[in-house]
Amino acid sequence: MTSYKGAAAALLCLAITAPAALAQDAAPTAGDCDVAQFTMGLRFQQQSAEVRALQLQAYNLATLRLDAAVEAAEDPAKLAVVTDLDETVIDNTPLLARDLANCHMYDAWDTWLPWERDGKPTLIPGAKEFLDHADSLGVAIRYISDRADEQKEHTLATLTELGLPQISAENVLLLGPPKVERRDIVSADHQIIMLIGDTLHDFDGRFRKTPLEDQKATVAEEAAKWGAEWIVLPNASYGTWSEAELTGWDAEPVIEEW
Repeated sequence: MTSYKGAAAALLCLAITAPAALAQDAAPTAGDCDVAQFTMGLRFQQQSAEVRALQLQAYNLATLRLDAAVEAAEDPAKLAVVTDLDETVIDNTPLLARDLANCHMYDAWDTWLPWERDGKPTLIPGAKEFLDHADSLGVAIRYISDRADEQKEHTLATLTELGLPQISAENVLLLGPPKVERRDIVSADHQIIMLIGDTLHDFDGRFRKTPLEDQKATVAEEAAKWGAEWIVLPNASYGTWSEAELTGWDAEPVIEEW
């Protein structure tokens, strides 16, 4: 995170040495604008080794659960895995980092459509290996995402370029009805054995547009499903939690040298 003392000193120097008009025209940096609040989460999501470990852990666990379900099934072709795309199978953090550097609030999503058309997302670690394994077992894969349906051809092209299996207009269900209704389409002719996502409405409609406390209660109620039939990927860059107030320790600060 940019030092606020350093930023203040730099701004003071600029005010003294530069003409007022030039100071007004100067572009702000990420540390000087409101989006700076996203920096730590985005840095964790894009750069940390811990996120990669968690992603691989999620897909390793998904593989174990998948193998067990296939072994127990009479007809694996009737089974389906449903997965989200963004921050679950593909990594879009370069878009978010670009917006952050330009002091743009990326959670307004007004830069997303050009990214869908022209961006180059990369694969989440472990995702392709897991999906290829599911494909090799004869399990159906359905991709349910809130990417724009009117830009479906671009999303299909991106997924195909990344080498993901079972990519077709029928197997990729984009924004339209709520995700729960799109999952119902899949369950009409398949048994969904696993849901994979990075945000909780990827798993159950009770998480959609509900207060955080209600979401937490539902998480607890469904404790047995996490890591079994529901596999959640980490996403520290955006979510329904992003404007939540933090709870602090109410004791007076005591500063001690280590």
